[in-house]
Amino acid sequence: MTRILTPTDEVDIKTHDGLWMSAVDAERVTGWTLKPEGMCRAESCVPLPADAVKGKDVNVEAFWKKLGGPVVANDARDVFALGAPADERNAALEGLAAPDFTLPDIDGVPRSLSQLRGKKVFLATWASW
Repeated sequence: MTRILTPTDEVDIKTHDGLWMSAVDAERVTGWTLKPEGMCRAESCVPLPADAVKGKDVNVEAFWKKLGGPVVANDARDVFALGAPADERNAALEGLAAPDFTLPDIDGVPRSLSQLRGKKVFLATWASW
């Protein structure tokens, strides 16, 4: 058994030769379904290279990398982590607001981040450790 960690789940799946697995297990792990046109989810389909599909097995590592997601494994290759693709990470960050805090400006006047909402802010930080 191989343990696969995704951004939302942890699944134990039977794999071979890395992350080759049945299309049913691939759907369980990724949420994408194997169809003749590639791996599909809702209205989106991602074409796969011919060597990423063998019969009813899918190379999930190749598919995940095609999505732009990082794939890492331990040395024994029995635990894999599939990271969120960059566009998903960026979309999640767009909606996040920084917590409000107050610091003195160069003249010693306290300034709160909330005072600057709607304006572009450059915040530089530094730590000695």
